[in-house]
Amino acid sequence: MYRSIFRPGLFAEKVVIVTGGGSGIGRCTAHELAALGATVALVGRTPEKLAAVAAEIADSGGLAQAYPCNIREEEAVQSLIAQIVSAHGRIDALVNNAGGQFPALLKDISRKGWEAVVQTNLTGGFLMARECLNQSMQKRGGAIVNMVADMWGGMPGMGHSGAARAGMINFTETAAFEWARYGVRVNAVAPGYVASSGLDAYPPQMREIILQAGKQVPLQRMATESEISAAIVFLLSEAASFVTGAVLRVDGGRPNVRLGFPLESERSTPAFSGFHLARQPKVLAEREPE
Repeated sequence: MYRSIFRPGLFAEKVVIVTGGGSGIGRCTAHELAALGATVALVGRTPEKLAAVAAEIADSGGLAQAYPCNIREEEAVQSLIAQIVSAHGRIDALVNNAGGQFPALLKDISRKGWEAVVQTNLTGGFLMARECLNQSMQKRGGAIVNMVADMWGGMPGMGHSGAARAGMINFTETAAFEWARYGVRVNAVAPGYVASSGLDAYPPQMREIILQAGKQVPLQRMATESEISAAIVFLLSEAASFVTGAVLRVDGGRPNVRLGFPLESERSTPAFSGFHLARQPKVLAEREPE
């Protein structure tokens, strides 16, 4: 079973949507929420991945259903939310986790590539949040967590993603104000470098950058998926009932690195991993011993 730090039954009788639930952080978060009693609606573009995670959760004693959907398409999102509300009666929380990008310099990004990343990381999250509000949360309240990234100071090599994530932070702050009247809280989590399956999606030329990433962090390591999931769960929980419009950085202090000040490596914090089915990314598993 998932070894969550939160009390058992915390999300009993709650219905939670997790986009990008077929892999990585989304898969981990879905497992933790299900272990805490939630009924999880897994959303993503690949039915096979969603079905596999739903089966994993069932094997662990949890409840999850797969809902394939391209969140960039407005009518598809409207239909999806209507289907979930019809099946479960309501939506209590949304984890806007779906996202993606590819490495490229700004001068080399086509309009099509730019729009694909912005639509996935910003527009799709907006559509999901808006429909959850209009079709359920406006009547009964709820909580939304938007996933962003360590984009402070720019994202050289991924400017399309940085622009989309910055937009999502502003959306988070605006929605937190506009939707507070309905009892809906809207926050964001900004992960830094995470040892997640998403690392294996990058091309081979990114390998050395990935292997060096942890050394660029004051805490001298990458985060685990469980450490990101725990932050999401906290913001969805009753413990955060007076928190809205906030961005919780889970990045080991990476944006605090300053030119000219050396990173010391005497020790780090112990990594927390409560996910019983966590998988080490291949790119890290293949790392040569130092």
